[in-house]
Amino acid sequence: MTSPDGHLDDEPSVTIRCQDNPSVGVTFCDRFSFDADSVHYAVELRAPGLTARVDEVVAWIWDNDLTTFLEELAADYRGWDGERSWQTDDRDLTVSGVFRSGGYVGLTWTLRPWPQAAGGWDASVTTWLEAGEQMASLAANVGNFLAGEQP
Repeated sequence: MTSPDGHLDDEPSVTIRCQDNPSVGVTFCDRFSFDADSVHYAVELRAPGLTARVDEVVAWIWDNDLTTFLEELAADYRGWDGERSWQTDDRDLTVSGVFRSGGYVGLTWTLRPWPQAAGGWDASVTTWLEAGEQMASLAANVGNFLAGEQP
């Protein structure tokens, strides 16, 4: 399930919780922008025994953005074969989607700050959502968050 919610100090955020295990989740928060060409935001991953955060993921206006990727997955609610992936230009956030029988989409969210640096790290969680309405809601909520619109 996804929900736009207030994070710290009522700042806009979006939280994605795994339908199978609500203690597994992803939060988009702390959005800011320096100019009209980009938006910066933090992504937090949570799972039992895991908390990971990247403070400055960057979305550029000319990119094939995350919202478009999620909308395409939502539109294919009848399913697809294999894995579909999206990543930021800096490769610090990657999202992979798979479809499983019964109409569910598994989204694996991977954070990898400083991907070229020695001693870097990565962390991943997988959230399962219903292929239709929950995916469409996720795409809309993420789109509103990235555009700086209140839900």
